[in-house]
Amino acid sequence: MQTFSRLPFELLATPLASIFGSGFLVIVPVLAQSAGPYMTVAMAAVCLLAYLVGSIIRHNIRVAEPLLADGQDSTLNFLERSADISIVVAYVISITLYLHILASFVLSGIGQDTPLYNNLLTSAVIIIIAGVGIWRGLGVLGFMEKWALYVTFILIALVLAGFGLFDFQAWQQNALQMPAAQFNDLWQTCSIIAGTLIVVQGFETPRYLGEQYTADLRIQASRQSQLISASIYILFVLLAMPLVPSLNGVFDDHSLITLAGLSAFGFLPAAVIFAAVLSQFSAAVADTLAASGNLSEISAKRISTPVSYLLIAGFALLLTWSADTFEILALASRAFAAYYALQCLVAWRATDSARVKSSSLILTAIMLYIVIFAVPVG
Repeated sequence: MQTFSRLPFELLATPLASIFGSGFLVIVPVLAQSAGPYMTVAMAAVCLLAYLVGSIIRHNIRVAEPLLADGQDSTLNFLERSADISIVVAYVISITLYLHILASFVLSGIGQDTPLYNNLLTSAVIIIIAGVGIWRGLGVLGFMEKWALYVTFILIALVLAGFGLFDFQAWQQNALQMPAAQFNDLWQTCSIIAGTLIVVQGFETPRYLGEQYTADLRIQASRQSQLISASIYILFVLLAMPLVPSLNGVFDDHSLITLAGLSAFGFLPAAVIFAAVLSQFSAAVADTLAASGNLSEISAKRISTPVSYLLIAGFALLLTWSADTFEILALASRAFAAYYALQCLVAWRATDSARVKSSSLILTAIMLYIVIFAVPVG
């Protein structure tokens, strides 16, 4: 079994950068509204579901990829091609989500976070990314992914320390509070939590690095990225719970800035804004590159790279002016759930194992529930 030290950092960084791309910035207000005092349990459930889907992705790396390379199974090829199309849609939606969050955090820092200004700033950044891509190619911005991950991990460490200190002080003063229950019924709660799947998306990215890394390394990277991110997410939500009552029931997509301001570290809100800008811009660039590459492959290179950037930017602009951040969050979760459902069907088709066949069909059903019923919070 590979150890952490033997796994190339660049390979592990790819899924981790995607998983932490936006989730840690918005997950607390979403779970606070939907699960209340059970938000840590909800976070653990989302991570567990993602890990089960991740096991399907890892199965496909080992089992389905050789069959797809052989090209003899037309049904398997059709399912994989459908998955490739669905992930392009998911990437474009996630680009819009990242930049909506970026705009929200920037504008909240100057007290101007209104829907109009958010849409205008989001649109401007979309146009800038597309323009750079057409003019110079987005490869010139590739260096940002590594640095964004470094900054994100530093920020997470600071937030965990700040929240932990707040919790400890509140416990010493016998003033520790938990969020009140906000949900109305179990179905509605599950439908909202289902809309948070996007926050743990990214474990599938090693699936598409076959030209650079062996199957064993990619499987290890996918698994380890999920274990690392799940541990951090659950601890993050757990430590954030006692701060949630301070929001007084007012939740928005930049609530993390308000919570950061409660910690003992006075610089933390500014650090959150800086990290949000860097991580969201980097994630948007990475997903633009991925969506463009997939569009070129799906179209058998009939869609050129500049045209793909224009198509991606056009769809992202349309979505920007059609939905708010939490609506895009749920929509992105539904899009990735559709992709995961198709990957589960790929596993079902590719395997001879009755256990894998049954588990893949069960997970397909759960993913279809998310596609159909996931709703935004609020």
